[in-house]
Amino acid sequence: MKFTVYQNSRQGGRQYNQDRLGYSYSRDALLLVVADGMGGHLHGEIAAQIAVELLTDLFQKKAQPILKSPNQFLNDALLKCHAAISDYASKHHLLEIPRTTVVACVIQDGILFWAHVGDSRLYLLRKGEILLQTKDHSKVQKLLDSGKITAEEALIHPERNKIYNCLGGSIKPEIELGGIIALCDSDTLLLCTDGLWGGVTENQLVHFLSSFPVLFSIPQLMDQAELHGGKQADNISALGINWHDAEDQFISENAFVSTQKLDLNTISTHIDPSTIAADITDEDIEAAIAEIQAAIQKYSK
Repeated sequence: MKFTVYQNSRQGGRQYNQDRLGYSYSRDALLLVVADGMGGHLHGEIAAQIAVELLTDLFQKKAQPILKSPNQFLNDALLKCHAAISDYASKHHLLEIPRTTVVACVIQDGILFWAHVGDSRLYLLRKGEILLQTKDHSKVQKLLDSGKITAEEALIHPERNKIYNCLGGSIKPEIELGGIIALCDSDTLLLCTDGLWGGVTENQLVHFLSSFPVLFSIPQLMDQAELHGGKQADNISALGINWHDAEDQFISENAFVSTQKLDLNTISTHIDPSTIAADITDEDIEAAIAEIQAAIQKYSK
């Protein structure tokens, strides 16, 4: 596998960043995941953190160096994330179970498989067009699908942030699975939270992702979303790759990944560190990490 990767998360105008994201790869398989936590501080972000950490941990255990069934892996792993979040809430006697959206994909043998819950999105662009876009599990999307509102009305609908499907909470999630799509050279994949896609137009998204590598296009899109949101801007998170059939001499060495020389049992995982709040002490971080690890240990098998 050969790809260029970029991930980043910004707090926007919110007091805390509840988004989490990361990626993990073996010699022959790649996992990308983005989660948008919901709920009060140290609740939503914990749900998102559990989802990202448990998903990548399960991938590390199962991708040796490939997954037997990528879609089955995604479905089972996300259900385990849901159970781990509920278990965490029970052990800590939380009045409300933390919740999070998740969008994740696996690329294996050049084939894309994906899963999502909520309104974090996956886009696949090819030759200047959106080949694939996940459909939000939201009230506004239902209104749009039924023809009760237009696409323009959906952008400004007062309930556009209300979703009916997520990990955590009291209702078992409905995991929407997708695939199988063979990737081509120069395809672009973007996984992002609603803070990004809700702050840019479709034309802007297509223009930047089609005109520049993800190293440059994603920061530009994040700038646009942050400018659009102003002082009330949501957390903005994105993880994207450019897929390559051959090595490109113009790609930054720091962002270009070629897995061909990896050992069969080697797994590389990168969880974005920018989502850790600056006002949390090292002791708080260590305690939270220990609690999260305890919550996922039961399900990481």
